[in-house]
Amino acid sequence: MVRITVGVSAAALALAGCSSESREGEIVDGATFTLARSADPGNLDPQASAAADLFQFTQFAYDPLLSIDAEGVIGSQLASEWTVEGNTVSLTLNEGITCSDGTPFTAVDAAANLSWVSDPANESPWLGVLIPSGATASADSDTALTIELAGPAPFVLNGLAVLPMVCGNAIEDRSVLAAETHGTGPFVLADSAQGDKYTYEVRDDYTWGPGGATTAAEGMPDEVVIRVISNETTATNLLLSGELNAATITGPDSDRLEAADLFSADTSSIVGEMWFNQSAERAMTDPKVRLALSQALDLDQLRGVITSDKGEAPTVFANNEPVACPGNSIAEFLPEHDPDAAAALLDDAGWEMGSGGTRSKDGVPLAVTLVRDADSGDAGSAAAQLVVQAWTELGVEVTSEAKEESVLAETIFSTGDWDVAWVPLNVSSPDQLVGFMSGPSALDGGANFAHIDNPDYLAAVEKASALLGSDSCEDWLTAESALVRDADVIPFANQLSKTFGSGATFESLGAVAPTSIRMLAE
Repeated sequence: MVRITVGVSAAALALAGCSSESREGEIVDGATFTLARSADPGNLDPQASAAADLFQFTQFAYDPLLSIDAEGVIGSQLASEWTVEGNTVSLTLNEGITCSDGTPFTAVDAAANLSWVSDPANESPWLGVLIPSGATASADSDTALTIELAGPAPFVLNGLAVLPMVCGNAIEDRSVLAAETHGTGPFVLADSAQGDKYTYEVRDDYTWGPGGATTAAEGMPDEVVIRVISNETTATNLLLSGELNAATITGPDSDRLEAADLFSADTSSIVGEMWFNQSAERAMTDPKVRLALSQALDLDQLRGVITSDKGEAPTVFANNEPVACPGNSIAEFLPEHDPDAAAALLDDAGWEMGSGGTRSKDGVPLAVTLVRDADSGDAGSAAAQLVVQAWTELGVEVTSEAKEESVLAETIFSTGDWDVAWVPLNVSSPDQLVGFMSGPSALDGGANFAHIDNPDYLAAVEKASALLGSDSCEDWLTAESALVRDADVIPFANQLSKTFGSGATFESLGAVAPTSIRMLAE
């Protein structure tokens, strides 16, 4: 399932102090770790997309400034020390950090990264998500980095623990990032065949992982191969045969892997989240239309289908572990299934039912294009069919399109040629949502691909942003509730995401953590 992922830095989950006996068997050195991903990420620039598959690829070659563990505790990575005083963030980088080509990585490079992402002209999806809008960065020495914020940012360190840093030579010419890696991470891309596989080689000199993790740890692989395998049944068979060491399996094939007693690293994630394109020329700009389409759906039934009856109702938007603001901002405001009320809303909005069974307004039919990830498989297809049926009965002319990840991202962020999109957005702190839920649209250089403009959301965000950490959570949850109430976004399904392992153990919260991998004897 393709999703936008903004979560814990995977490298932050390193297994510290592993002995020669892993949880599953004897650890071995010099092996190859083979991982399956459902889609090719296309452009490998780690600051140009928030797609989940690219996020996993990025973990092997790039580091963030800080790390964050499963309990939400901020730790070291490229930076060894950090402070936040008012609107000033100060970080001290580790000495001796090098890029994969051997050149030093300094605070000057870090500041250049932050400046590039912070420039709206570069259209990075991380602006306003992992780095607050209006932030400026400067280097006081090779190791001293200062970030000046435009205003309070309750979870600024959480964002810095995810944002990948690119090496200086690639900042000068970003075109090289499309098919190569230029980072400080534990691996470097050695070979690639787009749509097939990517091979990474370990860096023996890597010593600045989270909490001082290094690639010299016993059991680390010498090589990582990421294979693009879209079919979960194929990936499951390869796991069972030992040809794969890891794959995320969310559909019914997971039952076979559990029955085989394979190792798994589990995390909860949103898999069903419905967005409405509210640009001025679209019918979805009318909240009555959005609410009507939502009320026409049996969300409980939809949840069961898309998760193969293994899901549960979401409780918060910022759902990735560690959840910064637990609670329930969603349940009370989700529209109840009521097709009659939905029809009445469309009548009230001026969409009259025609003799052919399709509604129209001023001679224009109510036509809706639903786009979703092609990798959602049979469950996603079945769920989409339920939506088409319900909306057709409501008098809507529905086109359902399953798109590959890169095409889907292009559609929602660039062409804007869609009305409703299923795009699960997984984040761990609610401030990371703001750029997607407000501000400039994706067509104007922002990340707000659905053109959301919700005054109550913005008011609650303003209050929350003036507070620090958990003190801000009540207002963040209020902000999320406003989005559901106005049918700006409808989260309808969570699922326990299982990344299964064969011949290896690892940690994963949305992405396998490279320095946590331990290869096992056959």
